[in-house]
Amino acid sequence: MKKIVFSLIVLISITSCKSQQLAIETNIKKSDKQYSVLLDSAYMVNKIPRSLDEHGKIDWVKHNMDWTEGFFPGVCWKLYESTKDEKWKKAADYFQNQFIEAKDVNTTHDLGFMFYCSFGEGYKLTKDEKYKQVVIDASNALISRFDPKVGCIKSWDFGKDKWTFPVIIDNMLNLEMLFEASILTGDEKYRNVAISHADVTLKNHFRKDYSTWHVVDYNPKDGTVFKKLTHQGIADDSRWARGQGWALYGYTMCYRYTKDPKYLEQAKNVAKFVTANLSDDYVPVWDFDVKDPKNRYKDASAGALYASAFIELYQYTNNPQYKNLATKMLSSLSSDKYFSKYGENKGFLLMHSVGNFPKNGEIDVPINYADYYYLEALLRLKKLNK
Repeated sequence: MKKIVFSLIVLISITSCKSQQLAIETNIKKSDKQYSVLLDSAYMVNKIPRSLDEHGKIDWVKHNMDWTEGFFPGVCWKLYESTKDEKWKKAADYFQNQFIEAKDVNTTHDLGFMFYCSFGEGYKLTKDEKYKQVVIDASNALISRFDPKVGCIKSWDFGKDKWTFPVIIDNMLNLEMLFEASILTGDEKYRNVAISHADVTLKNHFRKDYSTWHVVDYNPKDGTVFKKLTHQGIADDSRWARGQGWALYGYTMCYRYTKDPKYLEQAKNVAKFVTANLSDDYVPVWDFDVKDPKNRYKDASAGALYASAFIELYQYTNNPQYKNLATKMLSSLSSDKYFSKYGENKGFLLMHSVGNFPKNGEIDVPINYADYYYLEALLRLKKLNK
């Protein structure tokens, strides 16, 4: 009897994995077809798409220091990885080279988003030495923003009337490029900066419930904290949904490179907070503390970010809850409620993201980084189920 029960469990597990793989392949094919529409438009105007404006027209990246510009070629790399279609490799290379000269500019902390999600992805797939050098150059520019007294990389140079040395939780994602730069060069300086930044952020950015503040402003003279506030949340002390995703993804990623248990523990604690605050369809409202029903817009970009992070967290914990959550999130994001019908939304994949609500920017629209993390999560789950 025990053998029969065990055999049934194994059979159900295998069937479930096959079903998941079939759904993943279907969604990759849908993404390939849909994103081809957006790619055609991008080639026509020789620009990188970021989002849709209030009239439903494509909002193109307007300059070569836009933090989102790496995601479009990044999606092309993801599609090349999953389909092996050379058109995506060609597109990724073409569009990432539009902003390659920005690799040495150190006026932003977003160099990881810009160059690791594009050239870094390309290097992993092709081992092209040119791509490797871009990652190293961008990492050198990024660590020049590190202040040893604070122990962090400064996020923004703007807003001097609001803060002195701002560090935002988003910055955790830019550390991935630094960890990789140490692997590529054998020089520990990049890794040391990343670890210092992660440690100081862990100390100062989190509340008792493991939700995160968006912005922490430091005194560069001695590294003490001036204040904690928000730039994209509904209020200074609110729990901005995508910010929780940057934290979840960031500390899971830090554990990948360091195997330091405190990072894994932090990721698990953030996961507990996120899980307790999810909506019924597993895609969060853009800020967990929004009360006004008129402003409770969903943020698919946060949902995609959570899904990708949960899959990696599952790999380090073997906690089935994380894989189940990621699967449910991806199922929801792949449904008609969130995934664009073919040819609609100019070729973007996911609908219903929120960029910056307080600034009335990109509210309830497709955004390129939502598509990037959605595809990353799909590919991670596909590899996990093999």
